[in-house]
Amino acid sequence: MEKKPLNIFEDGKVILIDKPLEWTSFDVVQKLRNIIRIKKIGHAGTLDPLATGLLILCTGKFTKRINEYMAKEKEYTGSFTLGAITPTYDLESDPMNFKAIDQLTSEEIISATHRFTGEIMQVPPAHSAIKIGGKRVYELARQGKEVNIEPRKVFIKEFEITKIEMPVLEFRVVCSTGTYIRSLANDFGETLGCGAYLSRLCRTRIGEFLLKDAVSIQAFEKEVKEKTNSQTGN
Repeated sequence: MEKKPLNIFEDGKVILIDKPLEWTSFDVVQKLRNIIRIKKIGHAGTLDPLATGLLILCTGKFTKRINEYMAKEKEYTGSFTLGAITPTYDLESDPMNFKAIDQLTSEEIISATHRFTGEIMQVPPAHSAIKIGGKRVYELARQGKEVNIEPRKVFIKEFEITKIEMPVLEFRVVCSTGTYIRSLANDFGETLGCGAYLSRLCRTRIGEFLLKDAVSIQAFEKEVKEKTNSQTGN
């Protein structure tokens, strides 16, 4: 006999998942939908497939709070690779336009971060899920069509380079919702005159929700099975 979902998920619950590399956010939603056997579930803020880290999922009545959670401040860590660019601003596409980086100093790199703190105008990547004329811009970009995306106002509260091991820079960013770290990587490389792309990204915080409190999909599945078995007496 098919086991029913736990009442706590039907009533509504916030689930914190540490998204695995190469999974889409929707992949995670689908997996959890199968685990808890409930249709009413959604995530509060997309992570790209090559990003890992905190993904908030809401079930039942808590799905009404998704927009509230999406609007919260975000924190990310990761790395930029200097000396080249990619069409997607990350490793979803191959690096190109290689340039020398030997002339760059640590002081110049640190100083450049100040240009990207506070309220700034940012152009989202052409390979992103935002819509223009009812179509996702990444679909247009993949068709080779030129996409004109208007700059958007975002707020970057903190931007620090935590380690320099050329050509890789490790960073930490605290920012408003709607900020594209891929665009930040590309713009940062442009400012330095050598190009850069996002080579690693992890979301560590959404508002008061922390990555350290999230669980893996495997751990979540194990916990649900144990609770379901205890309720059914198996």
